[in-house]
Amino acid sequence: MTVEPRTIRTLITAASFAVGSAAYLMNATPTTAQTQPKMSFFITTAGSGDGANLGGLSGADKICQTLATAAGAGDRTWHAYLSAAAANGQPAVNAKDRIGKGPWYNAKGVQVAASVADLHSDANKLGKDGSLTEKGAVVNGRGDTPNTHDILTGSNADGTLSGKADNTCGNWTKNNAGRGGSTARVGHHDRQGGGDAPTSWNSAHDTNACSQPDLVATGGAGLFYCFAIN
Repeated sequence: MTVEPRTIRTLITAASFAVGSAAYLMNATPTTAQTQPKMSFFITTAGSGDGANLGGLSGADKICQTLATAAGAGDRTWHAYLSAAAANGQPAVNAKDRIGKGPWYNAKGVQVAASVADLHSDANKLGKDGSLTEKGAVVNGRGDTPNTHDILTGSNADGTLSGKADNTCGNWTKNNAGRGGSTARVGHHDRQGGGDAPTSWNSAHDTNACSQPDLVATGGAGLFYCFAIN
């Protein structure tokens, strides 16, 4: 059987197209198969419900781990971003020293900070849109009802322990009410509002006291930041 030249050209063109298409798909596969980074940072959807009494640092870490596990991120080790004063023979703890090295990503896969230094610089991506809960939800801020933008930290802006006396509600074990006793240093996750440093995500002002009603009174709910350390 004799094959016409035109038929040969058609077959060659079809074969070339098939090879080219296969090569394109092979090259495109890595891009389409990319997955977003795993969550390694969030604001708790709820606190302990007992004001700033979180059960100490270990209790706060447990809350972080429990919430992360429920959100499908329990394969990582989670710590609360909280400082604590020296007590019972134990040295002071700086929040920045207990959260790993980064980088950190929110529940939407957006990088909020590349490192500890970046986290505590003006270059971080923290704010109302970036500082999400473990469920990927936006936390109420100034202008919302209720306003829950106060985030417990007990820290200075550089991530070290607050220099004020008992500014960690008894290292996160007290729920006292009324002014004149223990307080907690808080940041504003939305980076706006009142206080001596209203745009600070981790050190905006002090609470009135440590009870749940006292935390609510200044725009909070006993929420805190959680970071994956690995």
